[in-house]
Amino acid sequence: MYSVDFVAQHRLYDGILYFIRHDSPATQTPMSVSVFVPDVAEKRTDAPFATLYWLSGLTCSANNFTEKAGAYRKAAERGLVIVAPDTSPRGAVAADDDSGELGQGAGFYVDATQAPWKPNYQMETYITHDLIEAIEANFPSDPKRRGIFGHSMGGHGALTLAMNHPHLYRSVSAFSPIASSSRAPWGQKALAAYLGQDHTAWEPYDAALLLSQGKGLPFDTILIDQGLSDPYLEAHLMPDLLEQAAATAGQKLMMRYHEGYDHSYYFIQSFIDDHISFHAERLG
Repeated sequence: MYSVDFVAQHRLYDGILYFIRHDSPATQTPMSVSVFVPDVAEKRTDAPFATLYWLSGLTCSANNFTEKAGAYRKAAERGLVIVAPDTSPRGAVAADDDSGELGQGAGFYVDATQAPWKPNYQMETYITHDLIEAIEANFPSDPKRRGIFGHSMGGHGALTLAMNHPHLYRSVSAFSPIASSSRAPWGQKALAAYLGQDHTAWEPYDAALLLSQGKGLPFDTILIDQGLSDPYLEAHLMPDLLEQAAATAGQKLMMRYHEGYDHSYYFIQSFIDDHISFHAERLG
């Protein structure tokens, strides 16, 4: 069995929130994760439950979603396990960047090929392999019913991982995702550092490009929520590129724009129930 260390647990909303730590062969570091398990899943031993994986954004840890999103009441109602991993290795060899846009808290969900990041920053393999193995070996999680969603850098991660690994996920959504990492300053900085200057190596990590190529599609619908008062909307997020790509690919995209909402977890709190219900309906 893929072992984990149970660090803490708290009861809330007819379920248990576990904080765990486990060793990752991909990152060669311990990784921290929170896992919410509704009571209905704990009490049922005859069948595993649908599981929703959340990917957080720049500067976040495993705790941001856990403490700020307000997701667990609806998850308990819908009988969903929710997993929230960290955004990068911690204590890794590679140095941080003072801006918070590179290094710890900024793994970008890619497998780095460049020094000094390569030994530890294997976040795509971590999320799609090590994390899934750890969760499904220790919690009542159904391998046939996984969904993935995220915010900002994590929205980029959710979209690109779902498109590159469609056999792993049955549903995908995002809040304020970096729609085209190869055209956004945040993405360009991270992809150059982690993958080098050859832009062909960036292509598998650009959601709009993957979508325009029909990569990993179709999902029945992709849900995106975007605040119109988001200060990063035009320079970094560029949701119109996702709309154009979806039209090209013939992929149904539910793009919802919200007047007055920004990039914060206040925005996520306001619409998190919609995303949980969206995934619950598709995961069964």
